[in-house]
Amino acid sequence: MKRILSNLAVVATGAALLAAPAMAAPAAAPTPFVPTADMVNKGDVAWMMVSTALVLMMSVPALALFYGGLVRAKNMLSVLMQVLTIVCVAALVWFGWGYSMAFTSTGTPFPAFVGGLDKAFLKGVTVTSLAATFSNGVYLPELVFVMFQMTFACITPALIVGAFAERVKFTPLIIFVVAWMTLAYFPIAHMVWYWAGPDFLHAAPTDYGLLWGWGALDFAGGTVVHINAGIAGLVGCLVIGPRIGYKKEPMPPHSLVMTMIGASLLWIGWFGFNAGSALESNAFAALAFVNTFVATAAAGAAWAIIEQITHKKASLLGAVSGVVAGLVAITPAAGFAHPGTAIILGAVASVICYVFVTTVKNKLNYDDSLDVFGIHAVGGIIGAIGTGIVADPALGGQGWIDYTAPVAVAGAFDLVGQVTTQIYAVGVTVAWTGIVSAALFLALKYTIGLRPDAEAETNGLDISEHGERAYN
Repeated sequence: MKRILSNLAVVATGAALLAAPAMAAPAAAPTPFVPTADMVNKGDVAWMMVSTALVLMMSVPALALFYGGLVRAKNMLSVLMQVLTIVCVAALVWFGWGYSMAFTSTGTPFPAFVGGLDKAFLKGVTVTSLAATFSNGVYLPELVFVMFQMTFACITPALIVGAFAERVKFTPLIIFVVAWMTLAYFPIAHMVWYWAGPDFLHAAPTDYGLLWGWGALDFAGGTVVHINAGIAGLVGCLVIGPRIGYKKEPMPPHSLVMTMIGASLLWIGWFGFNAGSALESNAFAALAFVNTFVATAAAGAAWAIIEQITHKKASLLGAVSGVVAGLVAITPAAGFAHPGTAIILGAVASVICYVFVTTVKNKLNYDDSLDVFGIHAVGGIIGAIGTGIVADPALGGQGWIDYTAPVAVAGAFDLVGQVTTQIYAVGVTVAWTGIVSAALFLALKYTIGLRPDAEAETNGLDISEHGERAYN
C-alpha cells in the first residue's frame, strides 16, 4: 500500500510539472545509467555462489532424504527419483523461459503479473551483464542472480510431491511440474520479487510486480515458495484422493534416521536460502542468518514440548516437523525481524502447524501424506502475515524500504496497513496457485491419468514406476 501511495506521489509530481509556465525550458533528458564492473564486489559474488550451492543442497540430497525417510520402504526410491528429476527439469525450464517470465517486464501485456520472453534461453545474459542488489550502486554478475533464483525454482515444485507421495504416476507428475511452474511459480515470483530488472533503482517507478508494488514484504519466499507449493500440494492430494488403506492400516515412516539427516541438511541449506536472499554479504544477510537459526530452534523445541505435555513423549518425527515449520515461518521475515521476535514467530508457527497436522487434517480427512499443506502452506501463511508485525521498528524490526525512490530510503511504517497488505498478498497467492493447480491436476486426471492402478500402488511405486527397489 505504501508503494501505491508513492506512485500517486509520482503522478502528482508529474501533474505539477505539466502545470508549470510554458516559458520554462524543457529539462535535458537524463543520461542513461550504465552499471560498471567496479560496482561488483567479489565478496558478494562468493557469498551468493555459496548460497546457491546451499539451496541446491536443500533439494538434493536434503529434501529427497527428508521425504524419502517419511514414506514406506516400497516407495522410497520413487520419492528420490521424483525430487531428483524435478530438479533437473525445473533447471532446464528456468533456463528456457522461467528466468525471463519471472524477472523481465517487457514483451508482455501484463507486466504487473508476469514477465515476457525477452531473456528466454538467457538471451542477452552474458558474463558482463549485471543485476542490481538492494544497495544503490552495488551489483552482481547477472549469471549469479540467475543461478541463485534457479535453485528456488527447483525446490518449490519438489516440495509439492510430499502431499500426494506414494500414489502418483511419474510421467504425469513431471508434465504437471512444467505446466505449474509456467502458470503458477513464474507469475507469483514475478509479482512478489520483480523490481524492474537489473537496474531497479534507476527504472520507472511503476515497473515492478503487483505484490511488490503493493508493498508486500517477502524476504526469501514465504509466498513464492511455501504457500505456493503448500496450496498446490493440498489441491493435488484432494484431486488424487487418499492412499489405499489410509486410516485403516499403519503407514509409519520407514526410516526416521534418513528423515533426521534430511531435516538437518535442510536447516544448513536454509542459511543460503534466507541469508542469501539479501543478495549481498552484509548486515542484512547476517540478520537473516541469525533469525533462521533462532526461529528454527524455537519451533523445534516448541513442538517437542507440546508432545511431551500431550503424549508424555517427545518424538523425533515431531521435532523435525517443528524445525521445518520454523524454517518455513521465518523465511519471509528473515531480513526484517529482530531475533527476539523471530523466536516468537517460530514458536507460534510451530504450535499452529502442530494443530493442523495432528487435528485439522484428521477432522477434515484429507490425506496430505507428508504434511506439505500443514507445514509449508500454514507455516508460510503465519510467517507471511507475521512479517507485517515483526518488521515494525517499534519491535526492533527493519521497517519498510521504499525502493521506488532514486535512492532507496526507509519509509514510515504502518503496522495495521502492512499486515493488511501481507494478508492481501497471501490471498492472491492462495487464489492464483489454487486455481492453476486445480485446473492442471483435473486436466491430467481426466486425460492421461494421475494415479497408478490399485495393484501398482499396493506393490509400491519403486517397482511399478521405476522397476527398481530402494533396498534389496
